[in-house]
Amino acid sequence: MRILIVEDEPHLAEALGQIMSEQRYQVDMVHDGADGLDYALTGQYDAVVLDLMLPKVDGLEVARRLRAAHVSTPILMLTARDEVSDKIAGLDCGADDYMTKPFDAGELLARVRALTRRQGEVIGNTLSAGDLTLRLDARCLVCGDDSVRLGFKEFEVLRLLMAGFRSVVPKEDIIAKVWGLESDAEDNNVEVYISFLRKKLAFLHSRTVIGTVRKLGYFLEVPEP
Repeated sequence: MRILIVEDEPHLAEALGQIMSEQRYQVDMVHDGADGLDYALTGQYDAVVLDLMLPKVDGLEVARRLRAAHVSTPILMLTARDEVSDKIAGLDCGADDYMTKPFDAGELLARVRALTRRQGEVIGNTLSAGDLTLRLDARCLVCGDDSVRLGFKEFEVLRLLMAGFRSVVPKEDIIAKVWGLESDAEDNNVEVYISFLRKKLAFLHSRTVIGTVRKLGYFLEVPEP
């Protein structure tokens, strides 16, 4: 999972990054609203943790512009301003959730997990799709009584496919979210990991398969018998 942190206080930004990294999330950090907007407009993030009071462009305006541009990335607004009117303003501008500082790390992570739920079913610390269950804490893929541990990039690629169950995930989205926007990874890097995952699905005797849409991307589905 790829998280964008937009926070102008460097020590807090680093602390947030550490909290997310310990959960094996990939994290990008920027320190003003203008950069936060530019990064978030790419649509390559699973969630944005957004401060309200930012230099250049404030958090309310960042959220407003993202929604005006039809970027649907979940936004968690994290700020020291705790007035009800501030919370209402943040939510009305497009934030999906609002937390005040100081915050509890466990609650923050729980809220991020809640915001990033998609078509795959998230129950506790697992993600389920078809006959597969992905244990998010152990990077373990389970099918029936069988299981296999995934490497980090295998896990991230499969998590994207399971979260968008039956929906096509473009190759460029996989590259951006797994390898990063600044990486030199190309389509063949994705193809290698798709091949690894297909072998592991076969090893598990899963009915779920990874389909290909030529020149576009991949999807996960359970074909009709």
